[in-house]
Amino acid sequence: MAERGLCSRREADEWIENGWVKVDGVVMSTLGTRVPPTARIDVDPAARQHQSEQVTILLNKPIGYVSGQAEDGYQPAIVLIKPENRWAEDKLPRRFVAGHLRGLAPAGRLDIDSTGLLVLTQDGRVAKRLIGEDTSVEKEYLVRVEGTLSPAGLKMLNHGLALDGKPLKPARVSWQNEHQLRFVLREGKKRQIRRMCELVGLTVTGLKRVRSGSVTLGKLPVGKWRYLRPDEQF
Repeated sequence: MAERGLCSRREADEWIENGWVKVDGVVMSTLGTRVPPTARIDVDPAARQHQSEQVTILLNKPIGYVSGQAEDGYQPAIVLIKPENRWAEDKLPRRFVAGHLRGLAPAGRLDIDSTGLLVLTQDGRVAKRLIGEDTSVEKEYLVRVEGTLSPAGLKMLNHGLALDGKPLKPARVSWQNEHQLRFVLREGKKRQIRRMCELVGLTVTGLKRVRSGSVTLGKLPVGKWRYLRPDEQF
């Protein structure tokens, strides 16, 4: 089901447990069952309704919060998702309820000492699009740096570096101003940008993610969040 893009693996398990999935007319009850590629999979409308009620939230993560589980005494960014932190200019007519936190998880990491756009979602389709193995969604960052970058070093940032023994995918890196670089990546290894900069003799002094796919951070203030609008797609 996940391979066909119907839902995430986690959602598939939930739908099967709820009796919402039929394969060639037979209700499936066993998780992990393999079916032939030619099998007809029918999904109960209740599953689609459940999927449509799932929320995706955009947060401008401040420095000092971790993306996922709490670690080393630092709080996870999800603690900021509460009514008083909702951006006043979020015009989506959706009332925040406690259920919007159930299963809400970050779709991608943003380091503790980085700020900017963090996507948290209940929707497995969104998570797969942003962090799936075959994702091609661009993430854009503004990166303040110290040090001297040669033309050859800039060329290496765009393509030619390797981390953890594996070559990096081509990136788009250019000067935004005399102190700041613009990075556009299609992958997200741990502390990737900081490590890339170290390899060419630069030190990162500030990092902000400003875009994931076609969804931008915009004017969302630091520490505030809003719901993803129906007209927005990653």
